[in-house]
Amino acid sequence: MKASIKSDYACRAVEALALHHPDTRPLRIEEIASEKAIPANYLVQILIELKSKGLIRSQRGKAGGYLLAKTPDSITVGDVLRAVQGDVLEFPFLREPKCPEEIKRVWRRIQSAAEEAADEITFEQICAEANRPSSMYYI
Repeated sequence: MKASIKSDYACRAVEALALHHPDTRPLRIEEIASEKAIPANYLVQILIELKSKGLIRSQRGKAGGYLLAKTPDSITVGDVLRAVQGDVLEFPFLREPKCPEEIKRVWRRIQSAAEEAADEITFEQICAEANRPSSMYYI
């Protein structure tokens, strides 16, 4: 099981917008890309997908850019993953007729646990974690 870089970039982009919330000034692609170390040309594609799923919105014009379409407490990691990859965790072999049913049950349990965990984590929680001062240890 391997998470895609697209999923990581999508979560980074939503985090950037969530940290910016509730500011009404849209963030430009270049700002998000620079702040979150995402290639701008790839970010464009990701933002289009997030917008089509209603998680973010765009504003046109010279002062245009992107904003969250919902509050950070109402967007979960599960929402973002489903927007860009379809499932939180995909097991294509669940449709494989030769895969034994007892193994499919295991994969379904793992898939269900991953979905539950992803749906419990909101971007409000992620922002709170990002804003928490890091611990410093002195010797």
